[in-house]
Amino acid sequence: MQARFVFGTIGSRERSLAETVTSRKAVSVRLTDEHWTHIAEEHAELSGMRSEVLRTVENPARIYAGKAGELLAAKEIEPGKWLVVVYRELRDDGFVITAFLTRRIATLERRKQPWP
Repeated sequence: MQARFVFGTIGSRERSLAETVTSRKAVSVRLTDEHWTHIAEEHAELSGMRSEVLRTVENPARIYAGKAGELLAAKEIEPGKWLVVVYRELRDDGFVITAFLTRRIATLERRKQPWP
């Protein structure tokens, strides 16, 4: 994984550190410290998995289409257990929305699969 760390101003907030990776469509997708904290608080099982979340965006096993333009990158992290990262790609920028673990891959397989 070739994550880059960048500083940026988000709205009127102070600078926040973000890691970025390149998606399958060659779009830089960012995950800020602030947003990672929110994800880890909502999904405690992901605590300590930030690098794996970013690697999933960069090198997913599958990508599914979301219902509102978002993408769901999925990677099996152990037999029958999948890490799913929900993110959005804009023209030349993207960001992670949330992430979660699931064993219900069949539910995702009902969605359109733009990759592979």
